[in-house]
Amino acid sequence: MPLTHHPLTQELPEYKDAIHALKTSNNFFHHLMERYEAVDKHIYRIESGEEPTSDDFVNHLGRERLHLKDELYKIIIENK
Repeated sequence: MPLTHHPLTQELPEYKDAIHALKTSNNFFHHLMERYEAVDKHIYRIESGEEPTSDDFVNHLGRERLHLKDELYKIIIENK
């Protein structure tokens, strides 16, 4: 299976415009987006073999990415 990043606009394409609007107008949303993108990039580096680590740590990062995605989704829905 090829490695890919998981940008929020690809994960939630139907909310692309809302994501952009919130990212530019809501500091909390912007901060969460930055953290989501950083975690996603970290997972990608680990999965590509650039950065060796334990399975537990990768699983922790995966759970964090999912939690961030859930939080971002809630904000999107609340602001629609």
